[in-house]
Amino acid sequence: MPVFRVPKRNNYTVMSNVHLLDPNLSLKAKGLLSYMLSNPDDWDYSIRGLASQNRDGPDSVRTGLKELEAHHYLKREKVRDAQGHIIDYDYQIFEQPFS
Repeated sequence: MPVFRVPKRNNYTVMSNVHLLDPNLSLKAKGLLSYMLSNPDDWDYSIRGLASQNRDGPDSVRTGLKELEAHHYLKREKVRDAQGHIIDYDYQIFEQPFS
């Protein structure tokens, strides 16, 4: 079966194949991580931000993020205000699992 590729002159992403070849990740998690790696570092990686740019809703994005956390491709830390309420999450995204 032929694969039709396009020249990589602009609008493409270079990333490691580690997560794509990881048999422990679902296709949803692989696609979500690939999408996250294709965006700039200052992009809105919140559940709402990810869901707004894709067909999957917030619940689907949340389960994908939890899977990436479980397999050490993502770290999320809660950001709290002075009263201790969660106001945001700080995301650390890894091309290969951290140890």
